[in-house]
Amino acid sequence: MKTLTQPPENPPSATPDTDANAAVLAVDLDGTLLRSDMLFEGLWSAMGRDLWATVRAAGKLRDGRAPFKRAIADLAEVDVTTLPYDAEVVDKVKAWRVEGGRAALVTATDQDMAEAVAEHLDIFDEVHGSDGVRNLKGVDKASFLIDRFPGGYTYIGDSAADLVVWEQAERAISVGASSRVRAALDSGSTPAEHLEREAPIEALSRAMRPQQWLKNLLVLVPLVADPSYGAPALLPVLAAFLSLSLAASAGYLINDLLDLTDDRSHPRKRSRPFASGALSTALGTVAIPILLVAALVLALLVSPALLAVVALYFVATVAYSVRLKQHTLIDICVLAFLFTLRIIAGGVAMGSPLSAWILAFSMFIFFALAAVKRLAELTDSETAGREASRRGYQPEDRRVVSQMAITSGYLAVLVLALYVDEPATQAKFGAPWLLWGICPLLIFWISRLVLVADRGEMHDDPMIFAMTNSTSRLVVAFCAVLTLGAVFL
Repeated sequence: MKTLTQPPENPPSATPDTDANAAVLAVDLDGTLLRSDMLFEGLWSAMGRDLWATVRAAGKLRDGRAPFKRAIADLAEVDVTTLPYDAEVVDKVKAWRVEGGRAALVTATDQDMAEAVAEHLDIFDEVHGSDGVRNLKGVDKASFLIDRFPGGYTYIGDSAADLVVWEQAERAISVGASSRVRAALDSGSTPAEHLEREAPIEALSRAMRPQQWLKNLLVLVPLVADPSYGAPALLPVLAAFLSLSLAASAGYLINDLLDLTDDRSHPRKRSRPFASGALSTALGTVAIPILLVAALVLALLVSPALLAVVALYFVATVAYSVRLKQHTLIDICVLAFLFTLRIIAGGVAMGSPLSAWILAFSMFIFFALAAVKRLAELTDSETAGREASRRGYQPEDRRVVSQMAITSGYLAVLVLALYVDEPATQAKFGAPWLLWGICPLLIFWISRLVLVADRGEMHDDPMIFAMTNSTSRLVVAFCAVLTLGAVFL
């Protein structure tokens, strides 16, 4: 594993402690000292650096978990200085040592990773981890601690795998353990103390970003553009909305797991559940396939065509997160495509062929919004004195990106005006002349988005900004009123 700190060359010996009667505090790493899991930290880091090498490393699982952990540690590049450590656990270790006790980091994490963490924190007297052959977990960890510390030990852990370790301890401390683990620990003979954490389900809910599901309301655009389909089309369109939302949440989890290092150095993104440690990387990794399967099954219940669209959306999202977001301009085009794909999903769900006008408008307006998103990030990076990470842009590209956003946005308004003037459009709406009012509103809104982003006053997602900014909400509300008037008058 490549880290920003160099681990000691000679790991501590596993022979019995020379001071057998010394008070020893044995501390677990994953989920305890660390509000995350080093195996999954390393796994996502390795995938972000070299996906195919990570897939090959998975073959080591045939030989056991310890060889696999060593292979991932060799591929990963984890910045141990930005990991989400549990301040309460760190304080307990420091207080223990101040009182004359010894502290040992004893973990199933690979030895190299564990040593890098210990060197950074500088609060442990010794470090013991998995060595590529032995997986230091459960029964193996309990046996090791008994042999290593015959005078007894206090153990801090978090999971069911630690119950056998606590059985042999003089005192037990659980950190963020489930109610089942706490109950099992309390029913034993070892005196126990419990440290609480935020419920994982709350953190998972935040990581899924349900507020971003608002973007998927774009599936309603085909229904608004052709009101003749009426109420029967509403149910399959809503199913498309939910399917895309679940697939999007799976994509957000993947994106956040791949961007852990960048997010932890970002002034706003460092508070995200994975970056802050509120949500374990292990739990997030398990949630991804569950969300994806639910999304695909729901889409299939509507039609095989919608299943294909949702699958394409998810694949494009993952490709964007893994590789495409690193390439200049391609990232903006992919973001615009993902937005347009939501409208296509709505059309597929209701069985309506999409007009070239709608697709052209979508292409231009969403390219503009994607460019505004990049402009906001570039402005934020320049203000903070940071280079734009994992992007091909430089802060000096702001002028060009802002021009792209304005040009594409105005072209979208032109396409909308031509669409409104079409005889076929005039026939679909009761009061089509009201749609003309949307054009100047969009010109104002797009111009203001670019201005605010260039000033560094925007959230890095313009769609969320549109829903939270009072001026943008007024523009959206006026556009909605004009559209409803055009449909029902």
